[in-house]
Amino acid sequence: MNPYNTPIYNYLREYAKKNINIFHMPGHKLSRGIPQELAQEVLKLDVTEIEGTDNLHYPEGIIKEAEELAAKAFGADKTFFLVNGSTCGIQAAIMSVCARGQKIIIGRDSHKSVVSGLILSGAEPVFAYPQYICDFGITGAITAKSIEKLLCQHPDAVAVLITRPNYYGICSSIEEISSLVHSHNKLLIVDEAHGAHLAFNEKLPPSAIKHGADICIQSAHKTLPALTQGAYLHVNGNRVDTDRLKLNLSMLQTSSPSYILMSYLDIARELMEREGAQKLDLLIDEIEWFKKELEKCPEYRVLSNSMYDFTRLVINISKLGISGYYAEKLLREKFKTQVEMADFENLVFITTTADNHETFSALLDAMKGLPKIIDYKKKTENINMNSNIIKKYYKELHNNIINNLIETNGVTNMRKAAVNNINKGVLPYEAYTAIKEKIPIYESCGRICADVITPYPPGIPVLYPGEIIEEKHIQYITAIAEIGGTINGLSHNKCVQVVK
Repeated sequence: MNPYNTPIYNYLREYAKKNINIFHMPGHKLSRGIPQELAQEVLKLDVTEIEGTDNLHYPEGIIKEAEELAAKAFGADKTFFLVNGSTCGIQAAIMSVCARGQKIIIGRDSHKSVVSGLILSGAEPVFAYPQYICDFGITGAITAKSIEKLLCQHPDAVAVLITRPNYYGICSSIEEISSLVHSHNKLLIVDEAHGAHLAFNEKLPPSAIKHGADICIQSAHKTLPALTQGAYLHVNGNRVDTDRLKLNLSMLQTSSPSYILMSYLDIARELMEREGAQKLDLLIDEIEWFKKELEKCPEYRVLSNSMYDFTRLVINISKLGISGYYAEKLLREKFKTQVEMADFENLVFITTTADNHETFSALLDAMKGLPKIIDYKKKTENINMNSNIIKKYYKELHNNIINNLIETNGVTNMRKAAVNNINKGVLPYEAYTAIKEKIPIYESCGRICADVITPYPPGIPVLYPGEIIEEKHIQYITAIAEIGGTINGLSHNKCVQVVK
């Protein structure tokens, strides 16, 4: 029994003792994926910039050597270690290629860190909308055709930023998009936060680095045996102003970088380079076994297509008649299994080289047991009603994309007249600097959003700062909250921040 009054430490120690089958990040899975000789006496790695330890912001010694080894392993021309996560890498990338007022084409399914990058740079977003996968109710890939259309409509855009893979493991065609973007003499930034492992096995979709992304940001901690906040930023070619990039990274990252995080970025690279291909082969085999066994359960459907990173397990549970949020709760409380993320009808499991037959067998038992403990008589109308609202929201978005009804110019879309032409949208950095007020979400229709409204996870904004709040947004956000989802950007009393 720990005698110290240390709430965080105490809880985490107890969590580790519960022997929970974890399918969430970080990728080392409570140290399972790291040789024990490399996981001991971590506090002895916690040093500072002294003689011999080098300096992250001006590397000339061991950090420079480690970054060069990483660049070689991942296939990049230059690699920067990040200790503030992929977030700071995405922000720095946008700030390094965009000046205030310049346009950048971005995937509408981008992480909320892209929003902060837009605010910091003052850039004007032009939205590329992903496809929609009806059967699972999730966003899919962004097509090269949609990017090409935007490049032709907005020749003054300076760069393109896409997320690949997305939270569900779906990969846009990077070879096609990269070739297209460069044919228009634009820069390509890829948020590959969920794809640091792709470079180490040819059975998986190729990393964006392989096909010439100018900047590629990867969260090592998501799928590699690294610690949370550890990430890589890779640069290819000579199109990127690396001096400007270095300056932005030095401004966004702490001036006291963690040597523990940097050490494990180095360790993760070494372990993957040494045995990653073999371990990923074993992981893929285990996933295939698991999927075949789960196919015997009619209650579930597993996401799989040709553009998919199949180390990411996405299981649709809609036939159970409960929300994904409730299924996540039941798995944790009744079967000691913790998923990475749940949405209204899917469960997302992060699998890594730290997983094995034992963890997958336990997961299979949990999934088989889940339907047996659900009282189907309590399948409420509330769940069904809210699910229909959510599906309607995405279906409308999907139909708009198909029919080309959505205005592809992000700025024009933000500035368009709203209810009775009273309010007009503004750019993200304009909303950020404006005077704001909080009002109930149900009273916000027609107002200008002044915050990032994001179901988290997966962290994809429903509303950007500067966008007009519409009734469909209110219904969708409310439905997610009522089913049990978490909405970042809303206060506990369901209020939203708007431009005054």
